[in-house]
Amino acid sequence: MKKKLIIAIDGYSSCGKSTFARAIAKELNYIFIDSGAMYRAVTLYCMNRGFIGEGKLDIPGILRELQDINIEFVYNPDIDEYETFLNSGNVEKEIRGLEVTSHVSRISQIPEVRSRMVELQRQIGIFKGIVMDGRDIGTVVFPDADLKIFMTASVEIRAKRRFDELKSKGIKVDFEEIKRNIIVRDITDENRDISPLRRANDAIILDNSRMTVAEQMEWVHRIIKNKLNGS
Repeated sequence: MKKKLIIAIDGYSSCGKSTFARAIAKELNYIFIDSGAMYRAVTLYCMNRGFIGEGKLDIPGILRELQDINIEFVYNPDIDEYETFLNSGNVEKEIRGLEVTSHVSRISQIPEVRSRMVELQRQIGIFKGIVMDGRDIGTVVFPDADLKIFMTASVEIRAKRRFDELKSKGIKVDFEEIKRNIIVRDITDENRDISPLRRANDAIILDNSRMTVAEQMEWVHRIIKNKLNGS
């Protein structure tokens, strides 16, 4: 049987982790699990239920309904991508908006939410052959992952990428607002009490500030080849 890997990709927001992870999964015919989308889906659920908003966070309400939240990734052959479904509804576009982005860090800090998401992620990865990206994949979810990559890029570059992504989807956004959001998100992710953003000691750093997706794929292809060959 061909050797399969668990590939963990961590790093800062808007570094292109999901794009990178999706590309690797496609090339290897692996399952792609977007952990960030899972937390965004929980955030959207909480917003819709009125559990979170400006100055509001109803943790008891969230915990009461946590087991009612089901998240899955469904392959869409029309776009050749996996899309995020929340309780059987496609929420891929909704979870990428700025309002969800502004609340997701608060939701992800709730221990019970993180515990449930980690449980689901480990279930998916039990047979290996997966690529997962997030902020604590190589340190918490899969500390024994076969390959760990930590992605980073400058704030300006990340803000520009996020701006272009949202603009291409027809979402009106302000560049400076996106930049401020990224800076705040970095500080929050690095300093949260539970599973803070950290580079695993055995993770390989990838600063893609000046790299195209093709260049990143060429870089990672050599590393994966060595892993599959046992070196």
